[in-house]
Amino acid sequence: MEKILPAAIQRIGFDADDTLWMNEPFYKKAEAEYVELMRSFAPPEEISATLHEINIANLGIYGYGSRSFTLSMMETTLKLSGGKAASSHIAAILDLGKRLLRRPVELLEDAVPVLEKLSEKYRLILITKGDLHEQEQKLRRSSLEHFFHHIEIMSEKNEVHYQKLLRHLEIAPHEFLMIGNSLKSDILPVLNLGGYGIHVPFHTVWAYDHLDQEVTHPNYRKLAKLSEILEKSLQPATHGRCIPDGTAVPKQ
Repeated sequence: MEKILPAAIQRIGFDADDTLWMNEPFYKKAEAEYVELMRSFAPPEEISATLHEINIANLGIYGYGSRSFTLSMMETTLKLSGGKAASSHIAAILDLGKRLLRRPVELLEDAVPVLEKLSEKYRLILITKGDLHEQEQKLRRSSLEHFFHHIEIMSEKNEVHYQKLLRHLEIAPHEFLMIGNSLKSDILPVLNLGGYGIHVPFHTVWAYDHLDQEVTHPNYRKLAKLSEILEKSLQPATHGRCIPDGTAVPKQ
């Protein structure tokens, strides 16, 4: 591993949802059930679009997570039904929200082997965003808590919050590597601070987190699966650019 990760790295941060365990597929399933519940009020496409619009607008009020999503479903129901939805609709939405909160934690295939190997040499940090209680419960059910030196649950993953975390950990940005499935919240803020980022895309991406762009940065790699971090080099590329398979190639 000494030849794979730069020697300066002292801490490795891991995103949780859709990096170590599944998350977005549960929301997709809940949305599909909600759309079916609301079919008498609007076409499916309108229901999904309205729910997405309201959910994004509510992030600044309720934050991230199942509770926020449940409140957004209820608001969408009031809007699409003109306030005429039956109590049975509200009950069904509340049930959807509770099932999201209580769902089992399904670890991704490579999570445990990678954490076991990296924890032999590095102090690992879990960095997630969302509802404090919900994320703590998911971490507890995951049985991964013992791998992490520090747990950080942020209201938002941006440069300001990452900078505060690095100050708390008493490390410089170039001593920090972040691994996650979201370019927007896991990778780009850390790269902008001067740290390292490994993007491991998940097959299902929340529309709010989706960024369709090529990242050009010497400290960036994109891997097909988490276990490749134990195999592919993250050594800085001199005068190079990063392409999607994680290989640094010279500019032409």
